[in-house]
Amino acid sequence: MNEAETRAEHIDPALKAAGWGVVDGSRIRREVIAPGRLQGKGQRAKAEIADYVLIYRNTKLAVIEAKAWDKPYTEGLAQAKQYAKKLAVRFTYATNGQAIYSVDMDTGEEGDVPAFPTPDELWNRTFAVANAWRDRFAAIPFEDKGGAWDSRYYQEIAIRRVLEAVADGRDRILLTLATGTGKTAIAFQIAWKLFQSRWNLTDRKGDAAPSRRPRILFLADRNILANQAYNEFSAFSDDARVRIEPDEIRKKGRVPKNGNIFFTIFQTFMSGPGESPYFGEYPPDFFDFIVIDECHRGGANDEGQWRAILNYFSPAVQLGLTATPKRQTNADTYAYFGEPVYTYSLKDGINDGFLTPFKVKQIATTIDDYTYTPDDAVIEGEVVAGRRYVENDFNRVIVIREREEYRVRLLMGMIDQREKTLVFCATQEHALMVRDLINQAKTSPDPNYCVRVTANDGAIGDQFLRDFQDNERTIPTILTTSQKLSTGVDARNVRNIVLMRPINSMIEFKQIIGRGTRLYDGKDYFTIYDFVKAHHHFSDPEWDGEPIEPEPPRGGGGGGGEEPEPPGPGPEEPPPPRQKAKIKLADGKARHIQSMMATTFWSGNGRPMSAAQFLEALYGTLPEFFKDEDELRRIWSAPDTRKALLAGLAEKGFGKEALSEMQAIIEAENSDLFDVLAYVAFAAEPVTRAERAAAAKAATATEFTDKQRAFVDFVLAQYVKQGVHELDQEKLSPLLKLRYNNAIADAFADLGKPEQIRKVFLGFQKHLYERAERAPS
Repeated sequence: MNEAETRAEHIDPALKAAGWGVVDGSRIRREVIAPGRLQGKGQRAKAEIADYVLIYRNTKLAVIEAKAWDKPYTEGLAQAKQYAKKLAVRFTYATNGQAIYSVDMDTGEEGDVPAFPTPDELWNRTFAVANAWRDRFAAIPFEDKGGAWDSRYYQEIAIRRVLEAVADGRDRILLTLATGTGKTAIAFQIAWKLFQSRWNLTDRKGDAAPSRRPRILFLADRNILANQAYNEFSAFSDDARVRIEPDEIRKKGRVPKNGNIFFTIFQTFMSGPGESPYFGEYPPDFFDFIVIDECHRGGANDEGQWRAILNYFSPAVQLGLTATPKRQTNADTYAYFGEPVYTYSLKDGINDGFLTPFKVKQIATTIDDYTYTPDDAVIEGEVVAGRRYVENDFNRVIVIREREEYRVRLLMGMIDQREKTLVFCATQEHALMVRDLINQAKTSPDPNYCVRVTANDGAIGDQFLRDFQDNERTIPTILTTSQKLSTGVDARNVRNIVLMRPINSMIEFKQIIGRGTRLYDGKDYFTIYDFVKAHHHFSDPEWDGEPIEPEPPRGGGGGGGEEPEPPGPGPEEPPPPRQKAKIKLADGKARHIQSMMATTFWSGNGRPMSAAQFLEALYGTLPEFFKDEDELRRIWSAPDTRKALLAGLAEKGFGKEALSEMQAIIEAENSDLFDVLAYVAFAAEPVTRAERAAAAKAATATEFTDKQRAFVDFVLAQYVKQGVHELDQEKLSPLLKLRYNNAIADAFADLGKPEQIRKVFLGFQKHLYERAERAPS
């Protein structure tokens, strides 16, 4: 009896007997916990799928891992524990339909049980202490927006943890989730449950039925973030949502108070007539619950202006949202809100498959620094003789247009010019120059191919940004900016992020990388083009590690430290010197600028690896999959075993994209991925795909009919042109349609029945990898 039969005939009836799916409010769900890390070419690593998730009162309570009748009943116990930990449920079970093994993830108690618990039994075991507000929150289902919103496991955990803190009476709550993981959607679901359950400050500590709906404030530091949140909360009625804006306040002569869900930015609340900020026109206890978006950006800083708002509304329960683990520069955020009730990192999101992985192109040029020589012309300003100008100086203190021209030409030659790209520049003036240089180098005829979006661009810049965010539009394709787009750009199809200015703040660095992590159909990865050596941030222990206690500041003055975040909203960028030095290189110098580029690989733990480290790690991993070259040949010769090997390697962090990059490094672009593995494991010289195809043709000359050989020749031509993925079993049907112009009946007439065609397709592949076909070294 296989697993499906065991489930249908034994496990499902046992759950039904315990009341699951029968008792009102109870459900059983087979759940894809995580879809699997993107590996390239539209493929993913193995998904994490729980056989059964037991849900009661809109709350996940347990996981069950099922195995076939003839397997040990604890065969799936490790998976059961792994899934329970990931879903943050207390109880998990393993079964083969004959016996049930139970685990309490909190106490560690485990052992056999005679039957599954009923929904009420499991609820009472999970929540031993009664809490009226927890029960009220649980009674409200998530708002799925007509099926448009499908919750992810970490979002549900984050929502549950915040509501548990609210139910327990906490006043300051913090969530730390990577950019692109849906913090605003999480905030909406929390607000929805608070609103529907009628939670409010007046009734939160009493036992009586709640008397009114809450007033909730969403506080951001940029209009684009406040507007995105307003739209995200669209399931609330129009009369419940209120967008607080200065023009409307001035027009009506008062702040708006009719409504339940209010949205504004700190700057609006801090402004007002004379010395009276607008937030002071509300009573201190007006808002029951406040969401502070990007709260690390100064809202909790004792020295920041924004803190005045939070202090004024101190009676409210305040929820801080941040993408940044604890570090020296935002320790005050954690001191104010406390430790996060839940953390979900960028590394988690990429490994789960909810965020897009990336690769980094590190670019160095011979003019990354500059020392003046008399043959260069000083067009404007003054240059200090003998001074070595470095990256921090360029386009702030000194401008060399030829340097920027070279970098732009280099960039435009590396990227696919059809892909949406963000370019981060040193200043708004620098962003203007780079915009113009890109438009001069572009192949597109559209005059708005590249545009600048900065604070100085005002309404037209905001419109360019909206057009860029629209995935149906291809123009503008490239945006240049300085500071403005480091946060708040929800553009899912960004394929390239270009760094043309130093990134001194780890907080800002994480935000910028987050601009590319959002998923989009056909987007397997995005690329960071690093002209400024910002990749050293990836080697920082705090890049994506566990939150740690910051070290106390040492004496001795400044110098060399990380640039702190501003305490409150300020200018978009530090003011430049009054007059920059502008240099024109001596004739011929610009023509002799040179560059080097290196690709960094990323391990499954989110750390960078050089090409040498990648090879070393791959070399150490390969013996897990095959013991010698002959076994590798056998595995690689059949599509099913080849696919399993590639999937296994991807699980270890060696996906197809990385292996393809390695082909270039060992100068084997015209060879097979087999040659990469054989080279790493056995120092075997690569053989080109054309050589392999010729050998396979010769070896199969008498095996097939003339028409079958013609089809094999066609497939081999595709293999030589495209690579080994053309030999996957899934490719057989598309290849037949391509060869016979969609006339599949003609294919059957020429090649035989489907099984015969499949035999031909699989039969020639072993000849591609036979040892006898290796070219002499």
